[in-house]
Amino acid sequence: MQSQAQRDLLQKSPEALPAALPPGTIQRTLAIIMGGGAGTRLFPLTKDRAKPAVPLGGKYRIVDIPISNCLNSGLRSIYVLTQFNSMSLHRHIQASYKFDNFSRSFVDILAAQQTPAGSQWYQGTADAVRQNMRFFLERPYGFRVWHYAERR
Repeated sequence: MQSQAQRDLLQKSPEALPAALPPGTIQRTLAIIMGGGAGTRLFPLTKDRAKPAVPLGGKYRIVDIPISNCLNSGLRSIYVLTQFNSMSLHRHIQASYKFDNFSRSFVDILAAQQTPAGSQWYQGTADAVRQNMRFFLERPYGFRVWHYAERR
């Protein structure tokens, strides 16, 4: 049963309804997926891989859920931050997410690394963001969306 306010809203012209997002918002949004840690509570499954790389439903991995959410929402600029035991995660992402050469779309991995600016691994979520800030700022994104690879 619809309320009177809902019926009134449906009868208005599309021009009178506010847009969900301003035009161009999706193209100016960078998605950043935190790749997760050791996954000690899933130990048998995380012995040789990061928690986001744990298989899910046969051919999928846990990381595919937030990447799929981003892609289905129209977000095509995605960084995945990784650190712990991440080789199988890197292989999976590189094999699964390829865009044509003529688009600006990407799903790229930003692995923890030692650089002249810092020789430490990520010390937590905020530190992972801090160490990769130069990549987040190299293009003029107006918005950034954060996801966690291991969250439900």
